[in-house]
Amino acid sequence: MRQCGGRRSPWHADDRNYNSRAPVALQRESAHYLGYVYFRQVKDSSVKRGYFQKSLVLVSRLPFVRLFQSLLNLVAPEYFEKLAPCLEAVCNEIDQWPAPVPGQTLNLPVMGVVIQVRIPSKVDGPESSPPKQCDQENLLPAPTVLASVHELDLFRCFRPVLAHVQMLWELMLLGEPLVVLAPSPDMSSELVLALTSCLQPLKFCCDFRPYFTVHDSEFKELTTRTQAPPNVVLGVTNPFFIKTLQHWPHVLRIGEPKMSGDLPKQIKLKKPSRLKTLDTKPGLYTSFTAHLHRDKALLKRLLKGVHKKRPWDAQSALLRQRLLELTQSFIIPLEHYMTSLMPLQKNITPWKTPPQIRPFRQDEFLRSLEHAGPQLTCILKGDWLGLYRRFFKSPHFDGWYRQRHKEMAQKLEALHLEAICEANIESWMKDKSEVEVVDLVLKLREKLVRAQCHQLPVKEVTLQRAQLYIKTVICSLPKDLQAVLCPP
Repeated sequence: MRQCGGRRSPWHADDRNYNSRAPVALQRESAHYLGYVYFRQVKDSSVKRGYFQKSLVLVSRLPFVRLFQSLLNLVAPEYFEKLAPCLEAVCNEIDQWPAPVPGQTLNLPVMGVVIQVRIPSKVDGPESSPPKQCDQENLLPAPTVLASVHELDLFRCFRPVLAHVQMLWELMLLGEPLVVLAPSPDMSSELVLALTSCLQPLKFCCDFRPYFTVHDSEFKELTTRTQAPPNVVLGVTNPFFIKTLQHWPHVLRIGEPKMSGDLPKQIKLKKPSRLKTLDTKPGLYTSFTAHLHRDKALLKRLLKGVHKKRPWDAQSALLRQRLLELTQSFIIPLEHYMTSLMPLQKNITPWKTPPQIRPFRQDEFLRSLEHAGPQLTCILKGDWLGLYRRFFKSPHFDGWYRQRHKEMAQKLEALHLEAICEANIESWMKDKSEVEVVDLVLKLREKLVRAQCHQLPVKEVTLQRAQLYIKTVICSLPKDLQAVLCPP
């Protein structure tokens, strides 16, 4: 849900601290809310439609899908029976929960149950471990352990489209507009969330709506034909959208699960011209041609797992790992090239403005792929160059580049602060005017504030040394300037 314009909630220090340590895909976002829904429909002859319908919605800025859905599954049935008093008691318990800290395992008591979950950290390896159950003897009752705070059952979500997962990964990577038409809000929401999560560890920088309806306030904005379709993944259930969004380049229609052996019948690729109003059959309607050859080995392993009755968690782990490896193979050359744009540390001197980060030159990067491309870490063949060229035009490249450039600029500033703190400041001050000395004090203070707000990756010892330098410099100035710089 996009937050409306006007006054927005302030960006607290806790949010900044959390985001600085959390993986990019799990960071809080100031412009959007996420809504988690438990829907109940009960037969009731006294109601005109014949059913009584009610939903409980949990709203948060945190993308903790698995945790919040588990919480709703626990709370909602009780709430529908006991109404407001139950909800008030639950809210009081949630108010006592500790703030999420990346890397820590939390025990969250609610309604006589303790939910135990680990909050992922950006320093975690690819195979981050689930919560360790070492403190269970101190917890009564024994906790319900969630293996993940956010991960979906990818295999279940992608079962009807396993043959096209790689093409869908490319569409997500390139930020292409996509409509997902499913039989139910559950299927629509889960498939959209699965699609947006398959780029991890890359942050999904486009908009997405897991369940979008004709009543949404942005209906006109997202369905207009007067401009090109926006970079959005829309999850819908109303067949009316087939007609409304016929101009969109990619439409994925999922039918009711029909089993073909142990696996749902796989949907087929179809041309957009075959889209029909309302009675469109399941399929991926697109004229898009994948850049990479299909990963047949992955499909074989998944099908073998189906025949051997391999647990779905294991199937999901296999699928997630392969998508992670594919994304990493794509991103690693970009990371290596970006690192080469950083000035050398030996060129960073204390009393000069630090050198600039070199600009990203697409042609230069593409030439580097011959010797340092994704072929070093990925066995898949195909038009990698074409994929990178299209990626450069997508919101994901812009988002990735801005974030990496920001991190590098902060690192450069931190290295500059360290260089100043390691220099002989008394020797520097000997032939400097008062104006130059005061300017140094102000700049050091500004860097300290930024570092203390977790905006610069600086060691604590460097901060202490910088504070000592500021005191030393101020003490060298006349009393009137000292009074201005250090008012009582």
